[in-house]
Amino acid sequence: MHVLFLCTGNSCRSLISEAVFNHLAPAGWQAISAGSQPTGKLNERALALLAAKGIPTAGYFSKSWDALPVTPDIVVTVCASAAGETCPAYLGPVLRTHWGVDDPSHVTGTEEEIDAAFETAYAILRGRIEAFLALPLDRLAGDRAAFKRELDRIGGLLP
Repeated sequence: MHVLFLCTGNSCRSLISEAVFNHLAPAGWQAISAGSQPTGKLNERALALLAAKGIPTAGYFSKSWDALPVTPDIVVTVCASAAGETCPAYLGPVLRTHWGVDDPSHVTGTEEEIDAAFETAYAILRGRIEAFLALPLDRLAGDRAAFKRELDRIGGLLP
């Protein structure tokens, strides 16, 4: 099963999601990430954070949702509606859910405040991915409605 983490720039939140998911996922599950308007480069702070957590990022790059190597089974948008972004709606017969997370790359302030924003985004995404992977995936793969309910529930969890 392929999970697409989708955001606008594909440089920070979707990258973190892709890397964490692939680091934790069982055999047969793989994440990819993309953006509707990719920046063309990965966020350096996001890469440094993932490296500090021991999560590999080799081979990842910022890419458009128009250039996906596979058709995803599940699409998770990670844009934060509160930030006023327009989250792209992936078209196709896929299971979709929304896990809005504020973009830490837009935070200004001290280095400590910016680092804290990245840590918060990471913690929220990792917690949701761990909850996703704790689901009875084999059973839910055959019940799209139940799977969607579970993914929507996870997206509504507070950190």
